Amino acid sequence: MWSGDWRIEAATLLVAILVDLVAREAPPAIHPVVWMGKLIAWLERLLPGPDRRLPALVAGVGMAALVPAASGGVAWLATSFLRQVGPVAYVMAGSVLLSTTFAVRELGRAANRTRSSMESGDGEGARRSLRSLVSRDTRALAPPLVTMAAIESVAENTTDSFIGPWLAFALFGLPGAFAYRAINTLDSMIGYRGRYEYVGKAAARLDDLVNLIPARLSALLMLVAGRLLCGLPAARGRRIAVRDRRLTESPNAGWTIGAAAGLLGVVLEKAGHYRIGDGLRDPTGADIGASVRLALAVAATAVPVMVAVTALRGSGAG
Repeated sequence: MWSGDWRIEAATLLVAILVDLVAREAPPAIHPVVWMGKLIAWLERLLPGPDRRLPALVAGVGMAALVPAASGGVAWLATSFLRQVGPVAYVMAGSVLLSTTFAVRELGRAANRTRSSMESGDGEGARRSLRSLVSRDTRALAPPLVTMAAIESVAENTTDSFIGPWLAFALFGLPGAFAYRAINTLDSMIGYRGRYEYVGKAAARLDDLVNLIPARLSALLMLVAGRLLCGLPAARGRRIAVRDRRLTESPNAGWTIGAAAGLLGVVLEKAGHYRIGDGLRDPTGADIGASVRLALAVAATAVPVMVAVTALRGSGAG
């Protein structure tokens, strides 16, 4: 059995990114995130009614502890087994497993479907495709708000879709990436108000906590990538991010949404919630494409950073 070598960990990350870019999504029957969702849905059936506030809150805390622990534990068992088989098996199988915890290509494809519909004048198609990016009700959104929502989602999901899981892997290996994805899945399924007002509080707060560093790192990388790879005004991006970061309910989303708004020179509004980049122009469908290119630039800029973090973890373990 070989001990964790940072070069093998880094190779696993790089191959996983390649898998995400060129391979199809794993079938739902074997996709780890789908199984996380099934576990959450099964536990949901055991929850107390929403009128029982304290039991719901306690149950929510239990779910917030159990689901990430179970997901990380299964990944730890897989890691231990693959390390016994050998480094080649670890890189090949580990990269496939890791690729299920993030999505670079699909994020861009989903946003570009909305862009294509907007540019062809298919407002209903744009609202329909937007559902794969946002959890809000899109049926009544006016065209400018559809465009804004797509850009906001791309910006915010630079954290959730790849920077967060990559950083979790760089710091804690496959168990860290799986636990991160479980926390994010919990938040997306029960971490919102209404029926889950109390049961979802722990999941929502845990998601906020684990994204404190990834969100700010994403915003920083967005400014660097926007300036160096896309030729966008980083100074304006920084100014809007710092000015408007507190306008969102989430303590994290405002950083990347603000940075994207400033870099692209557009206002991003969620009606009744926030208006980031006030004073800038309204976005068009073309700006959705620009936001996708910016997200890809963030991913490219993040790769050497994650390899460096992996190396630091390896040297520390040594």
